[in-house]
Amino acid sequence: MSDEKQAGVNDPQRTWARIVAQAWADENFKARLLADPAAVLSEAGLNVPAGVGLQVLENTANVVHLVLPPPPSGGGVEESEARVSALSIAPPISCW
Repeated sequence: MSDEKQAGVNDPQRTWARIVAQAWADENFKARLLADPAAVLSEAGLNVPAGVGLQVLENTANVVHLVLPPPPSGGGVEESEARVSALSIAPPISCW
């Protein structure tokens, strides 16, 4: 196994990066990813738990999708606590 493949064996982020690169390079692969993301991820070694739906959205120069994650479990989160929790999971916005 190559060093690059070996490094990504248990690294979902590297696997996702390879999927993105392939989608950029191959329109047919991108169409499959958009149509059936669970199958494509599974083929790449990323297992999707039963009952979890996936949707892949493509950003464009004029449309950027932001993901609103579910709130922390337990409910009753104060706004200041919610901000701290959100900062720990939210990626920086640097797409425009």
